[in-house]
Amino acid sequence: MADVFVSYARSDRALVAPLVAAVEAKGWSVWWDHDIDAGQQFDDQIERELKAAKAVLVVWTPTSAASRWVRGEAREAADWGTLVPVRFEAASLPMDMRAIHTTDLDGWGEDPRSAPFQALLRSLSAMIARQTTTSASAASAAAPSPAAAGRIGICVLPFANMSGDVEQEYFSDGISEDIITDLNKVSALFVVARNTAFTFKKKSIDVSQLAQQLNVSHVLEGSVRKAGGRVRITAQLIEGNSGGQIWAERYDRDLNDIFALQDEISQAIVKALKVRLLPEQKKAIEQRGTTNLEAYNLYLMARQQYTTGSEGDVRRNDAIIRLCRRATEIDPQYAHAWALLALGQMLVRLDSGKGEDGLAAAERALELDPNLATAHAVKARILSQAGRHDAASEEIEIALRLDPESYEVHRGAAYSRFRLHRLPEAIRHFEKALALAETDVSSANMLAGCYTAIGDRESAVRTAQIALERAQKILAQDPKNCAAMGFCVYALALLGQAESARGWMSRALLIDPENLNMRYNFACSLAAQLHDADGALALLEPLFADISVGLLNHAKADPDFDSIREHPRFQKMVTDAEARLAAGNDGGAAPKS
Repeated sequence: MADVFVSYARSDRALVAPLVAAVEAKGWSVWWDHDIDAGQQFDDQIERELKAAKAVLVVWTPTSAASRWVRGEAREAADWGTLVPVRFEAASLPMDMRAIHTTDLDGWGEDPRSAPFQALLRSLSAMIARQTTTSASAASAAAPSPAAAGRIGICVLPFANMSGDVEQEYFSDGISEDIITDLNKVSALFVVARNTAFTFKKKSIDVSQLAQQLNVSHVLEGSVRKAGGRVRITAQLIEGNSGGQIWAERYDRDLNDIFALQDEISQAIVKALKVRLLPEQKKAIEQRGTTNLEAYNLYLMARQQYTTGSEGDVRRNDAIIRLCRRATEIDPQYAHAWALLALGQMLVRLDSGKGEDGLAAAERALELDPNLATAHAVKARILSQAGRHDAASEEIEIALRLDPESYEVHRGAAYSRFRLHRLPEAIRHFEKALALAETDVSSANMLAGCYTAIGDRESAVRTAQIALERAQKILAQDPKNCAAMGFCVYALALLGQAESARGWMSRALLIDPENLNMRYNFACSLAAQLHDADGALALLEPLFADISVGLLNHAKADPDFDSIREHPRFQKMVTDAEARLAAGNDGGAAPKS
């Protein structure tokens, strides 16, 4: 079914065809049946398309306003809340349509850059995004419970770190993640996603309430104590309704036995749930990706760097690369480490234009494990940055099929849609990523910009408030985190706190004037929220002088720069950057990711 259904009078086809082409050029699918003869009755296909469309674009002209078929379609769309009307030739609207805001397109001149057409785009974007969100919510509400699907629902809470050393947090988190991954391989179980389960970390939990909230029948909780060459793991499986313990165990082992111990714990949980473990599932659980303890430990440390930080944090990305590179040197067959290495390399290349772009590492991960969703997702982002959008879309579709609940997959999907200017789709995936990771600031920041671009002020404010709150938490622990400063400024500017935003900006530029990631975010704030074109261009000029091809493609699609896109200084920066990159000089700077 199409995103946009076009209702019009057939005699207006020549007028409507350029409009349809311009809408399709923005990435939306359009259904318009220009073969229907005048007076033809509604057929089943028309009715299905009309009902399924996320937006119904009614083209009012003196001819269509007199058509009972167009008026009937407009009334149905109005009843369903999907109507987006436009008008030509100052057409007199039907009486029941006059109270509905209608965009006049007489002055659009078949120019997609014209103000009337841009106003229409904002209306369509807002309608499609709203219907997409509504549909997703309805689908979620209608989704069968684990029990209805014949599966046992379980939530694995993050195991408590009892080592007496906060630096060991990565290890207890890693044990928890591995158990979630293992149980997900058992077809008889429905396992709450890692990022949802981790939102309850270090919180006081009423197990019965939690089970009801997540619609699961069982909850697993435990602790990890790692000291020297020994590890102690305690775990208990709790029945959600009664809160009663149905299985518990304590394991004291040599650290070198950690892989066998994880297998033992997962299989004990399956046995306690009275689930039959198929031979292929048992084999899948025992495949850890690596049998080398040192490589595993390094990967867990790199994974914690990724899950607790921001993609715009250069120090964090460098650490991920160092840790994963060493892990792959120790165990060249470690697919997960190769995939995370690819992600770190991709982000550093985007930030600085230096180093590898990550494609070789992503492809190595996929050679080792073709079903690794995160590797497909990072490969998609690399391809998207290079402008290879068709190939990127193919990788994203594979990733979404393999793991529809993955944070990394939804981030990759969001960016690939964003760079194609398919903002309603990008919004859907950024919203999913935001829900999956409570530490994710960048998705909130991207959402605020996307919602602003489509004219949904309420949603833009909501996501800006989330971005501000999360960025402030980061700055409370790391006051010199430049990525977080950029997020704060953008959110404050969008929320109307211009003086505070400029104050933060001035202080941050004094602290780290060469941070290009931060400068990009500040330029977005100045252009999109503070309406300071000269200030935005001044910040962008040194950035564009050394911009990477990935960031250039990102900036060319970024709606935050729509207000300065036609400015001669901006166009010259783009032209000069394209010429430099065409000559093979790939520099780099960072977006607001």
